[in-house]
Amino acid sequence: MNNDSKVNDNDTGINQPMTPEEVDPAQKRAQQEILDKSEAPLTVNPGDRIDESKTLEEKAQQVAVDAPDITGDHIVVPTYFVVDEPDGTQKALHHVKDAEEISDVVRQAGYGG
Repeated sequence: MNNDSKVNDNDTGINQPMTPEEVDPAQKRAQQEILDKSEAPLTVNPGDRIDESKTLEEKAQQVAVDAPDITGDHIVVPTYFVVDEPDGTQKALHHVKDAEEISDVVRQAGYGG
């Protein structure tokens, strides 16, 4: 893991949906259609699917969770977290597949002790 990566501070124009109102309604409908049409239980949430053909911007908009939690709060979890690299580039880290690297980036940024 590159120790100089940092969580994107949104200075570079990539905005990720973090509230239910920011989630694209077309994405919500498409994910619900997948769930409705599935004859067997899915092994992965439609929002968690990895599609390497997507651009960084498309990955930044992909949402894994957009639902009320057990407390009644409505939560939104991006599928990918966009991080800034030391060379000025950005990359998208998948919230499950790259969880360890995300944790490292968050710790290095000082967000979690």
